[in-house]
Amino acid sequence: MRIHLLTLFPEYFAGPFSVGVVGRAAAAGLLEIEARDLRQFGKGAYRQVDDAPFGGGPGMIMMVEPIVAALEALRREAPVHRSVLLSASGRRADHALVAGLAAAGSVAVVCGRYEGVDERVRAFVTDEVSVADVVLAGGEAAAVVLVEAMARLVPGVLGNEESLETESFASGLLEHPQYTRPAIFRGLEVPEVLLSGDHARIARWRRVQAAERTRARRPDLLDPEVRSRDAEPSGAPSEGGGDGPGTV
Repeated sequence: MRIHLLTLFPEYFAGPFSVGVVGRAAAAGLLEIEARDLRQFGKGAYRQVDDAPFGGGPGMIMMVEPIVAALEALRREAPVHRSVLLSASGRRADHALVAGLAAAGSVAVVCGRYEGVDERVRAFVTDEVSVADVVLAGGEAAAVVLVEAMARLVPGVLGNEESLETESFASGLLEHPQYTRPAIFRGLEVPEVLLSGDHARIARWRRVQAAERTRARRPDLLDPEVRSRDAEPSGAPSEGGGDGPGTV
């Protein structure tokens, strides 16, 4: 899988992607990650990438031309099957969305900064994604989250593929509680069923616990109306203002 990160700070990604799951996947040749400096596509002698917003307002807006130029340069070099704008107004990143991106083969990710990006950028990407309902200084931190989520779903990246089937969100539920040694810690005991050796009973307990935990902590995952709304396609141009500095 190839991931292209379009950013004003390519050096941001040197640390996060050299360790852990992503680092191992890259070393094994299962994942290729490129961070491309958007200033290469800036305008004029000073490589301008931002400008004051039409209509007035605080801060600066990332210009449409450098971002589109970077996306078009990528597409001339090799196929880019999905392109993502990280945005506070995007579709919430969920398991289904991430799995679709991971299966795409080649993904470009646009990291915003300042007060947001020119609204017209949305006409040149396939997806608009938010990783959380929080405000960040820019899209780079959100990109790290998205890349790691995608990387784990690339075949061969995880040593035990079975773990993907039981993790939170994969089945539509939060994962069941997990325990390891010691069996008792400061009066807190591991549930007896997990020590019973009865695999059928353990499986039933885990299913019940997953459902109860989801109902208590994330009831929205059980609500078909909420799931349907979150799964609506993103990326279409819309009316209104920018996303602010927290384009996540």
